[in-house]
Amino acid sequence: MKKIIAKEIYPVYQLEIEKSNFNKSIWDILNHYLKKIEEDSVAELIWVFDHYTHTKKINWPIVDGVVDAKIVVFCFGSKISSIISLTFKPKSFSIIETEDKFIIEFMEPPSEIAVKKMTNWTKELLA
Repeated sequence: MKKIIAKEIYPVYQLEIEKSNFNKSIWDILNHYLKKIEEDSVAELIWVFDHYTHTKKINWPIVDGVVDAKIVVFCFGSKISSIISLTFKPKSFSIIETEDKFIIEFMEPPSEIAVKKMTNWTKELLA
C-alpha cells in the first residue's frame, strides 16, 4: 500500500493487487469492506455506489481498461466534536477493477484512528 497525492492536494492511500496473484472478485472485495463496517462498533454503512454502471448508463467516458468500479460510502460516527467535523465524516473506499488488477483507494481521513482502521481493513485483503 502506498500514499499518493492526487490532484496536487488530496492525500490518497492506494493498493494495487494483480489479478494473477489474487483469486477474488470485485464482489469479494466489496463484501470484505461491508463486513468490516458491520463489525465495527462505530462505523455505519451509508451506500454502495456502482459507479461503473451509472457512468455507462449516462453514456459518459470511462478510462480505458476499467471493467468495473464501485464505491463503499460509510461513516465512523462516534461523536460530533464540532460543527465542521461533520464535513469530514463520510469516508469511502473506491474499488476499481481493470483487465489485470484491482485498485483500492481511499482519501486520508483526518482521524489517525480512522486511518489505522481503513489501512488495516485494506491490508487484510492480502492475507
